[in-house]
Amino acid sequence: MKHTNQLLAATAIALSYLLSGPALAQASAEQSRTDAAGAPSLTDGEIRKIDKEAGKLTIKHGEIKHLDMPGMTMVFVAKDKSLLDKVQAGDKVRFMVAYENGKMTITDIQAAH
Repeated sequence: MKHTNQLLAATAIALSYLLSGPALAQASAEQSRTDAAGAPSLTDGEIRKIDKEAGKLTIKHGEIKHLDMPGMTMVFVAKDKSLLDKVQAGDKVRFMVAYENGKMTITDIQAAH
């Protein structure tokens, strides 16, 4: 009986480590990347393409500092499809992006002045 209890305790500890270790490490890495990059801020960009049906925008953008991402052209998902009505291809914009549910998501967009 004593051996069984020790075996159960060792198994519980091992499972706890396996289930929480990688998740905690990933959360910690994401948090430190966000902390190191700074507070979220608007990013300058130019709308290249709009896919209203899919709720996506292709934007050529500058550095996204709070996500430690260099400038490039990429596709973003709009958090709310109504954001797509504010812009058209060729517009210079400032936008807020967040990493949500595994996707780069536009949470706000406005015309650049």
